[in-house]
Amino acid sequence: MRAFVFPGQGSQKVGMGADLAEASVIAREVFEEVDDALGQKLSAIMREGPEETLTLTENAQPAIMANAIAVLRVLEKEGGIALADKASFVAGHSLGEYTALCAAGAFTLADTARLLKLRGQAMQAAVPVGVGSMCALLGADIDKAQKLASAAAEGEVCTVANDNDPTQVVLSGHKGAIERAIGLVKDFEIKRGVALPVSAPFHCTLMQPAADAMAEALGKTPPGTLWVPLYANVTAAVVSDPADVQRLLVEQVCGRVRWRESVIAMHATGVKTFVELGGKVLGPMIGRTVNDVTVTSVVSMADIEALVKEL
Repeated sequence: MRAFVFPGQGSQKVGMGADLAEASVIAREVFEEVDDALGQKLSAIMREGPEETLTLTENAQPAIMANAIAVLRVLEKEGGIALADKASFVAGHSLGEYTALCAAGAFTLADTARLLKLRGQAMQAAVPVGVGSMCALLGADIDKAQKLASAAAEGEVCTVANDNDPTQVVLSGHKGAIERAIGLVKDFEIKRGVALPVSAPFHCTLMQPAADAMAEALGKTPPGTLWVPLYANVTAAVVSDPADVQRLLVEQVCGRVRWRESVIAMHATGVKTFVELGGKVLGPMIGRTVNDVTVTSVVSMADIEALVKEL
């Protein structure tokens, strides 16, 4: 069994998609369609920067999605590979869940771009700059991370946002609480705590205004039928009913990204091959989580051509 997976925020970089767009008219069409849907030249920001503009949440989220869907479209239209024929499941990390749903036919490319633009804006607006923060805990499992978060909270929000793999957990919450957590890592036998360069505390209860905004947006643009079932972030379980997908996307804004558990669940179901489209971030996490699997990261035209031969 095979799962196609899609990266989340942090995988963006200036120049992303440029080589693929130069090599393939199909990729260029994806970037143009996203530009048209958003009414902005996002493709130019992806190609030329500046980095601080690309890193803005409202730009990074649709950009990462567009890059991954461009890879998928080239794979499908030039490689003759249909996702629905080759994938048993899809999954994505945070915003990557929207990419996965676009890949599985639940959202059009234009709607996915607009939803992610709104999601980025809503997440940024939910908490004033400087109030919230996030940190990565390196050398931490989920139990150590949860104990640290509880100790650091002191009445503020401090919670696990991303359970990425057995050695990496991300905390989110009030800035003071996150700073306390970083200062306490050694007390909990955690190797390091690193403040993340993010503009808002994603995946914690401070994001409730953004969850409300996404509930309204998804009410107007609900997901359709999925060609391939999804492993959802907040449940680490398979979902295929569009109404359930819609509900879980709203919960995901404040909820934990249970990536490690999702990978374990897919592996337990029989997935032996993971294909990451549009990034090289999830592959190492998967490799640290389960054994006896093949992980392929596909970004360039050469990567696509190699994957076509494998499939």
